[in-house]
Amino acid sequence: MKHIASSAELKTALASPNKRQVCRCALGACAGWESLAEYRWDKTQMRPVGSLRDPSIEEPTLEEKHPQGTRYDSLEAPVAPLFFPYNQCEVWHCERCDRHLLRYTEFGGYNVDPRVRELDPDKIID
Repeated sequence: MKHIASSAELKTALASPNKRQVCRCALGACAGWESLAEYRWDKTQMRPVGSLRDPSIEEPTLEEKHPQGTRYDSLEAPVAPLFFPYNQCEVWHCERCDRHLLRYTEFGGYNVDPRVRELDPDKIID
């Protein structure tokens, strides 16, 4: 999967003449980070765009970036590619609704939790 190294590259990768639509598939709105059971991820309609994870960094930072005082679970949280959790995400394109999605796996204790968030280009920051 292609590495997307910056917020500028990410915005370029998202350039699409089509307008985003509300998806009526199993993913739902996912405007903020949502746990995602595998049965909700329809592989037939998802296409990989790239990875925000830098392959040269073995342990990406767990530091988050919230310049406006948001939190990880906030719908308004910025997308900062160099910070957690974005630095561990893959970017996908849903061919059914023309949305771009961020996906990563949260590993906590004994729990493995795949998560997804719709990628809003207006929330991408450095």
